[in-house]
Amino acid sequence: MTRIISPSMLSADFGNLERDTKMIDRSAAEWVHIDVMDGVFVPNISFGFPVMKPIRKATDKVLDVHLMIVEPEKYVKRFVEAGADYVTFHIEATEKCDECIELIHAAGAKAGVSIKPATPASVLKDILAKVELVLVMSVEPGFGGQSFMPASLDKVRELKALRDEMELDFLIEIDGGISSKNAGEVFAAGCDAVVAGSAVFGAADPEAEIVKILEA
Repeated sequence: MTRIISPSMLSADFGNLERDTKMIDRSAAEWVHIDVMDGVFVPNISFGFPVMKPIRKATDKVLDVHLMIVEPEKYVKRFVEAGADYVTFHIEATEKCDECIELIHAAGAKAGVSIKPATPASVLKDILAKVELVLVMSVEPGFGGQSFMPASLDKVRELKALRDEMELDFLIEIDGGISSKNAGEVFAAGCDAVVAGSAVFGAADPEAEIVKILEA
């Protein structure tokens, strides 16, 4: 079974972004998670295109960009141009879901779709064949350091069952409250990739913590 960890740069030290990105580059992590927030879709603002460039320059690893912004179709192409390998948008944030996916693919990246805790996995059924990634939020999007919502694992199991039933191969990712304490249960439920922010960057030895999460 696939096990990918995508450490979230939202929990990195913004004053030492290059240092923290290079730490991930040395580590066992395969992806780097970049949370983009607009203060409208979620009640917080993070970073955008200018911050993507130094991160892209500091690592060759997969840039896993999670857009928590309204009307993502206006911006997805620019995120690909800034170095994103995966661009994930929220289904709740756009009425142009198919257009978003098409724009991401046309720009040369893989498309992901995300759902908030209150959104059922069933709303994704019609687009699962069009995306390479589904991101399940296991906390309310917008802030780091929240507690994991166990009910999110039911969505993961449902998505895994749909993937098997429909003979698809999209990856299932989860974001929110992930640590070495619950990563084993999360991977067992069917997740291929986990996002971890506070657990990695708050650890005394972040590289060792990444290995602990992967081996949980």
